[in-house]
Amino acid sequence: MKYNRIIIIGSAGSGKSYLSKKIAEITGHPLIHLDNEFWKPGWVETPRDEWIEKQKNIIASDKWIIDGNYASTLDIRFEACDVIIFLDINRFICILSAIKRHGKKRTDLPDYCKEKFDKEFFDFLKWIWTFPKRSKHKVLDLHKQYEDKPFIIIKRRREINSLIKTICSNDF
Repeated sequence: MKYNRIIIIGSAGSGKSYLSKKIAEITGHPLIHLDNEFWKPGWVETPRDEWIEKQKNIIASDKWIIDGNYASTLDIRFEACDVIIFLDINRFICILSAIKRHGKKRTDLPDYCKEKFDKEFFDFLKWIWTFPKRSKHKVLDLHKQYEDKPFIIIKRRREINSLIKTICSNDF
């Protein structure tokens, strides 16, 4: 395995958690879901200074897989990683995936954060819808700053499975 510090980014519902779990199973690298680290009970956000410090502690390890965006600290992870995997999946698929998983027990969210069909959930769906226009350019701009880092763009779900096969064959 030539990559020990892996970040997986993309819209909610794109398959980040699925892919990160599969890579962790194959490599044995520790898996960090940023949503588990960020959200406090009652969907309270971690204060910015604490969040930055937490990120620095996470990336201090030799091996990790980090699943999540959090654009305000994405540069910290870009600088530290060996490879970036960007799931640039169609927003219709992302919204459908978010609706399908909504309310189910998930390992990428703290147990104390319960999802409901409420205004916040519909705002979340709107966030997914606007991700390509609002956030994609931030990812691509950061990629330009770190052009020396391998940058894998996944556009279709079947490409996720192809990447998993590549990792299993030790070509990653």
